[in-house]
Amino acid sequence: MKVVFVMFLALLVSVSSQAVIQKPNIGNFLQCLRDRSDPKNPMTEAIFTPQNSTFASSYVSYTKNKRYSNPNDRKLIAIVAAKHESHVQATVVCAKSNRVQIRIRSGGHDYEGLSYTSSLPFAVLDMNNLRSITIDVSGKKAWVQAGATLGELYTKISEASKTLAFPAGVCPTLGAGGHISGGGYGNLMRKYGVSVDHVVDAQLVDVNGKILNRASMGEDLFWAICGGGGASFGVILSWTINLVAVPETITVFNVNKTLGQGATDVLYKWQLVSSKLPRELFLRSMPQITKGANKTIAVKFIAQFLGSSKKLMGIINKNLPELGLKGEDCYEMSWLNTTTFWADYPVGTSTSVLLKRPSTPPGAFFKSKSDYVKKPIPKEGMEKMWKTMLKFNNHVFMQWNPYGGVMDKIAANATAFPHRKGNLFKIQYFALWIDANATKANLALMKELYGVAETYVSSNPREAFLNYRDIDVGSNPSGVTNVAEGKIYGSKYFVGNLNRLMNVKAKYDPDNFFRHEQSIPPLHAM
Repeated sequence: MKVVFVMFLALLVSVSSQAVIQKPNIGNFLQCLRDRSDPKNPMTEAIFTPQNSTFASSYVSYTKNKRYSNPNDRKLIAIVAAKHESHVQATVVCAKSNRVQIRIRSGGHDYEGLSYTSSLPFAVLDMNNLRSITIDVSGKKAWVQAGATLGELYTKISEASKTLAFPAGVCPTLGAGGHISGGGYGNLMRKYGVSVDHVVDAQLVDVNGKILNRASMGEDLFWAICGGGGASFGVILSWTINLVAVPETITVFNVNKTLGQGATDVLYKWQLVSSKLPRELFLRSMPQITKGANKTIAVKFIAQFLGSSKKLMGIINKNLPELGLKGEDCYEMSWLNTTTFWADYPVGTSTSVLLKRPSTPPGAFFKSKSDYVKKPIPKEGMEKMWKTMLKFNNHVFMQWNPYGGVMDKIAANATAFPHRKGNLFKIQYFALWIDANATKANLALMKELYGVAETYVSSNPREAFLNYRDIDVGSNPSGVTNVAEGKIYGSKYFVGNLNRLMNVKAKYDPDNFFRHEQSIPPLHAM
């Protein structure tokens, strides 16, 4: 009898770990939205259905990966381009009561398209119109809505002060909502940590449609959305962030080394010193395929130093003389101008480019993966990577982003973002192609490159960065959340913080309304 009872419990666990998929009431959902429209802030112009002439353009303008861009998706019921926080509340309440999935999109940069795709009937809650930003120079703080881009935030900060900044990503079109909630890192991380280390408050619409701030949501939920991905817990409306001090003069450089110029040797030395350099210096290395008939590997060494070129030259020549840095390689500029440099614009480009919003469909297909490296990769390991990279017939690169500095000082559980002390650097693998027929080959080669790297990176778990979404590390179907599967991808993204995140999920969204293929499952589902 005891054996039978145990088997029965196991069956219950299996069943309870999966949400029972009930048919959505699409008509009622749309009517509910209209009924909840506030005359002061009407929703009429915020709701787009396939019958609207601008439906397709509304969809594709904030889809970044052509692999997932499908404006003719019959599963897509509507796009709610919220123009007021009440629109977000109505969308959550109406979707929940009518069993409609929602996908929350701020900048549309989810690498696997999870913010705008689903295999079940769904609505996109588009946050791009909620983009207000307020800067408090005396308090060294800013308030930024989820739909604002990093380019807009950086511009507003710079307009208010030339010596304040915010530690976040280098892509100016990233949406503040998703980028920050996934951790958010950039070239100030060695000096100041990642974005969530500077979040002091947030506004969130919870599963009941209520607007909560840090005080009303409680410290456990606030902790979870700071690095755990907001879309598992609610809808991020805004962040209040601390700004950080930067000098008026910052120096950058971009130096290229091919294999013939000793790139492998320089990169090996880079591994030994990059995490030990002064925390004011961020020195990225970027192996990639060169263009042209004589295809080879070249490594770009891209730096940002909070100080003068003279001081930077002294640091590099002492610690990495193999790079052969010259004075003419260095450019001194303001912090805002460094953001265009890192966005790969030519030096001197007007910072007005930071304010550009997407208006056309995505032009390319891509795939990304990530790793964390705790011991130097030997030269023979790098040479194996080069050999695989040279098999690609299109643009492929890796970004090796150094750790050290303040990242070694912040506890792994201080926020939900766990990747701290013990890492030399983080790798992003990235392949980009134009021809849809090349997709299968490129995905296979990315898996091969990832497989080659396995020997040299973190293990048990093989860690991954949430903001570099990778469906290959594990996933659930759109309408099912299996806890065992959730632990597979969750342990890679969140390491030792996963159980706490699952407990928070169970407390604040016990019925698992906010879910997607890689969302955090509620712990009680076990």
